[in-house]
Amino acid sequence: MNPNISPDGAAAFAPDLHLAADSAVRVVLIAITKHGAQQAADLARQLPAASLCVADKFAPLLAGLANPVRAYSGPFRDEIGPLFADFDQLVFFVSLGAVVRLMAPHLKSKDEDPGVLVVDDAGQFVIPVLSGHVGGANAMAEQVAALLGATAVLTTASDVGKTIAVDILGRELGWKLECPKINITRVSAAVVNEEPVAVVQEAGSPHWWTRPTPLPASIHKFTRFEAVDLNHFKAVLWITHAEVTPEYWAQLHERLVVYRPPLGQGA
Repeated sequence: MNPNISPDGAAAFAPDLHLAADSAVRVVLIAITKHGAQQAADLARQLPAASLCVADKFAPLLAGLANPVRAYSGPFRDEIGPLFADFDQLVFFVSLGAVVRLMAPHLKSKDEDPGVLVVDDAGQFVIPVLSGHVGGANAMAEQVAALLGATAVLTTASDVGKTIAVDILGRELGWKLECPKINITRVSAAVVNEEPVAVVQEAGSPHWWTRPTPLPASIHKFTRFEAVDLNHFKAVLWITHAEVTPEYWAQLHERLVVYRPPLGQGA
């Protein structure tokens, strides 16, 4: 899930891993209370590849589970660093405030940090707290919520606004993203602020829009880059195998994001 950074500062993101039932995504369910450990155990039965991390006095509550278990005896804060290093998705059955304080000293960047989620004590809400898009926490929250019969509380603007998530567009299709990181920020802002945005698709599968709602009216689709009036649009998302020359990057400055689908991918 982490990007490779090219010498010119462009990020090329590897394709996302499907979280559901994929043992390659390292998931850990974390609890520090008896009730939390029971909740984690219930979820673990539906996620057999997930690990569990609980206080050692609650480890007997996990008897009979096939999931790997980390039972700790020292201060819980000492577990956070190793958990950040060893797992892609951390699902806490711990209060949101406590999780924020515990993880704060370990934060690096959204390209490196794991996805972090919090499940409330009643098991009604699943909240992605960290790395919702690039780290996959939003997708994981929706999966966990479905398993628990809970509600995923997504707060990222593109999800709330039901629009394009610039940083992960086409990731499930194997698309790789190329651009300086500042472009992602600038283009994402244009998208969520409903400014005119051009999506130019010259390659790759056309089935990248998977939301049940139509594309927002501010998003305009083209099949050729040459057809776009660059003066009319605040940002351009270009899905292509073509060379993107330095002149294009300069002309569009921080308004361009490029996606590279796998060769041969189409309808």
